[in-house]
Amino acid sequence: MSRTEAPPLPEPLRVPVADSHTHLDMQDATVEEGLARAAAVNVTTVVQVGCDVAGSRWAAETAAAHPNVHAAVALHPNEAPRIVHGDPDGWSRQGAREGGGQAALHEALAEIDALAALDHVRGVGETGLDCFRTGPEGMAAQEESFRAHIEIAKRHGKALVIHDREAHADVLRILADAGAPERTVFHCYSGDADMARICADAGYFMSFAGNVTFKNAQPLRDALAVAPTELVLVETDAPFLTPAPYRGRPNAPYLIPVTLRAMAAVKGLDEDTLASAVFDNTARAFDY
Repeated sequence: MSRTEAPPLPEPLRVPVADSHTHLDMQDATVEEGLARAAAVNVTTVVQVGCDVAGSRWAAETAAAHPNVHAAVALHPNEAPRIVHGDPDGWSRQGAREGGGQAALHEALAEIDALAALDHVRGVGETGLDCFRTGPEGMAAQEESFRAHIEIAKRHGKALVIHDREAHADVLRILADAGAPERTVFHCYSGDADMARICADAGYFMSFAGNVTFKNAQPLRDALAVAPTELVLVETDAPFLTPAPYRGRPNAPYLIPVTLRAMAAVKGLDEDTLASAVFDNTARAFDY
């Protein structure tokens, strides 16, 4: 079995469901092929997420062309320090780049702001903090960018989609300090059960990805167990985080049923009940 070989189509869900976070532009299939495969297993809606200005433009254009695609636009937390400082030593693994300083960051944020005004753009994200890839010198740019995205989401009445990697306390602090938008989604939820209770109290949506199926992910399953069903979403983050037993192979929206079935088992719900709840939650979170 090749590590690059796409996993087989799972058994279709009986109830339609949405993939709340995917990157169709990073997947091998065309958009049409990806959506057709997803539809074949009853994944009928996807949220296409941008990580930089070019990717956000592409997300907006793709959503405009496909009624079952909704866009989220943003500068990824690791993109902000790259814009400001450049990438001379390759830490971001995206090739060398010259830094443009604060002016370049403000210019990029103005582009995201303009895209966020579009009707088929339903979210601002993925934004947030990432202490895994960015060193201390990049955190000021990340925080400035995060706060700007919060303001953009609130001004346009769009969902805020959060990338939180090894930064739980700071993300929660900034959301509380800046005032979270009415609809806030923790993409690829990575906190524990205690944090899930904090998110639930604040009314934040928690979106679980394929890593909830990994052997070493018991803290994630504990978090899912206590997360209120009405605040739970499912996502692929494709082409990343492919669920077990296909971990390490390419992910795509059609694999949502694998993750959803694992989630239903954790929550002690039948898959139809969870699929129905997740479908409604995603529409509510992204207001479509």
